[in-house]
Amino acid sequence: MTKKKEKVKLEFDKTKTYPIEEAIKLMKKTSKVKFDASVEIHFRLGIDPKKNDQQIRSTVVLPHSSGKKKIIAAFVLPDQEKEAKDAGAEIVGGEELIKKIKDTKKIDFEIAVATPKMMKLLAPIAKILGPRGLMPSPKNETIATDLKKTISELRKGKIAFKNDDTGNIHQVIGKISNNEKDLAENYQTFLDALNKAKSPATKGDYIKNITICSSMGPGIKVEIQK
Repeated sequence: MTKKKEKVKLEFDKTKTYPIEEAIKLMKKTSKVKFDASVEIHFRLGIDPKKNDQQIRSTVVLPHSSGKKKIIAAFVLPDQEKEAKDAGAEIVGGEELIKKIKDTKKIDFEIAVATPKMMKLLAPIAKILGPRGLMPSPKNETIATDLKKTISELRKGKIAFKNDDTGNIHQVIGKISNNEKDLAENYQTFLDALNKAKSPATKGDYIKNITICSSMGPGIKVEIQK
């Protein structure tokens, strides 16, 4: 029993920070669940979440898939339906689709996109979409002036991220089944986007702590790049 504990201690020191490549290797080794666990990264930021000028909110397209593709619905005018379908939206419609959602309260999609002209028509279902985080918004870049570009980026895995009330950011960047190189590239892409989103009002250390883990797995500290 003692030898087993020593082995675990040698492989994974909770007090140590690791380069991301090594942290990913350790994370894979310490994932013990039988399902394809998600890979999560957690950032503790040196921001004041109570101040609006320090809030972090942005989007990023990860280079490698971070999970199953999400179903996209596009609310468009009739003459834009073909363009939306060709871009990759599974559910496309206008007033009839809005009426259907209003009447049934049923949602069959995970991302909603709308053109600017359709936004005012979404008012009757705003209370249905809003609580589910599906209301198109400039903040998550789902109000599309360029349907092809917006839907294509979402289809490739574009994600929106923001800090929580404690000034932390939590993000899934892949699955345990993804290879180590792809996970490292997803991590670096997200880190670059997070650094780019830094507000000029933030003083001192912007990123204070980074942890990577698998679903239900232990947190492994990652070295902060200077």
